[in-house]
Amino acid sequence: MKRFASWLAALAIVLPLALPDAARAQMPQPPRWLPRATCCWTLPAAVLAERNADAPADPASLTKLMTAYVVFGAIRDKKISEEQTLPVSLRAWEERKGGGSLMFIEPRNTPKVSDLLRGMIVNSGNDASVALAEGVAGSLPAFVEMMNRQAQAFGLKNTQFKNVTGLTEPGHQSTARDRP
Repeated sequence: MKRFASWLAALAIVLPLALPDAARAQMPQPPRWLPRATCCWTLPAAVLAERNADAPADPASLTKLMTAYVVFGAIRDKKISEEQTLPVSLRAWEERKGGGSLMFIEPRNTPKVSDLLRGMIVNSGNDASVALAEGVAGSLPAFVEMMNRQAQAFGLKNTQFKNVTGLTEPGHQSTARDRP
């Protein structure tokens, strides 16, 4: 049974790639229960179906994923370490006023990078995201620029980050096509 399921999964991935362009153009629309901006992918990257795939949308949690990716890159490159402590700036403290999820770190505390990562990933803590960004790049604008460079390196042509929290902000956007 496992062999059959593996074979079926492989066929589902390979079959669309073998179809001529005319057949691919007639592929089904995504089910109605999927979000209104959807892009269904197979591996290797081939679009099975799409609806409004290039419509701008809030990147929301994609923002925290990119924030985490850039921070983990800084750890890999030894710019910071997981055991290093980071001061919590007034900006991170002020994130409490902006809404969203928080780790609830105090401005007098100096949490470890590993604790801030947990707070950002598990709690979706905006304050932890700000503290990490400032700790890695020195300022939020510098870190956001790092995120945008990485998005371009990934080929995310329609993604533009304006903050590290994922909160809605003019120009802070992505598309379903950019989020495989």
